[in-house]
Amino acid sequence: MPTLFTKHLKIYFEKSAPKNNGPLLFIGGTDGDLRNKPNQLDSPLTEQFEVLSYDQRGLGQTSCPAGDFTMQQYADDARDLLDLLGIENIPIIGVSFGGMVAQELAIRHPNKVSKLVLCCTSSGGVGGSSYPLHELQEMDPVKRARLGMKIRDVRITDEWIKVNSESQIPSKETSSSIKIFNSKTSHLMKQLHARKEHDTYDRLKLIKAPVMLAGGKFDGVAPPRNMQALHEQINDSVYKLYEGGHAFLGQDKTAYSDIIDWLKEIKP
Repeated sequence: MPTLFTKHLKIYFEKSAPKNNGPLLFIGGTDGDLRNKPNQLDSPLTEQFEVLSYDQRGLGQTSCPAGDFTMQQYADDARDLLDLLGIENIPIIGVSFGGMVAQELAIRHPNKVSKLVLCCTSSGGVGGSSYPLHELQEMDPVKRARLGMKIRDVRITDEWIKVNSESQIPSKETSSSIKIFNSKTSHLMKQLHARKEHDTYDRLKLIKAPVMLAGGKFDGVAPPRNMQALHEQINDSVYKLYEGGHAFLGQDKTAYSDIIDWLKEIKP
């Protein structure tokens, strides 16, 4: 099992086959677990890059240190992983919560980031926070799953849920088992509480790497106004919205294509 040990935790990671365009680090979102498929290691990125990804602290097969977690610790974990792999400078893709971690990484450890892609994420602070997922954890699992559908794609309404078949809507049986592997609630809450405190807005101008911002037009988790705020605050950034919600990477086939083209064309 591919694991590395930092001073504070055991990190589980995976990587795809080497490619001519070299490696990139993909930082995934809330409650991510590489055992759940398909994931970033099954994405079109692997056709052009050696994709490196990992389970973040407390999730998947990475250990869960005692105490509360901070966004700075998540960023330092990414730095530590790259250090242990002997990687000095690499393109970074951060999606959702992973985009928050990637912001902190680019600010705290700019030498590690050659290019930065931030997808469906937020700066926190003045720039707006992503939907407060920590507030959903005490809800009935079915209600939480159904509300989650509407948040992730604002085109989904109560009326849509009424007229669609039960096979398309989470039930009591499926709402807690959509994923094969689920994090312990206490571990997930550590991540969600760190997420709640995320705020890079006043430090975004410290990001030196070129940045691509990509969001979903119908995302209610990280709405377009949050992505626009990132664009206005980051010195060297391009910004595009895609046809989809929070999962636009899987909904709009042009999204990955654009990201790949940008990564290949932009010089750090």
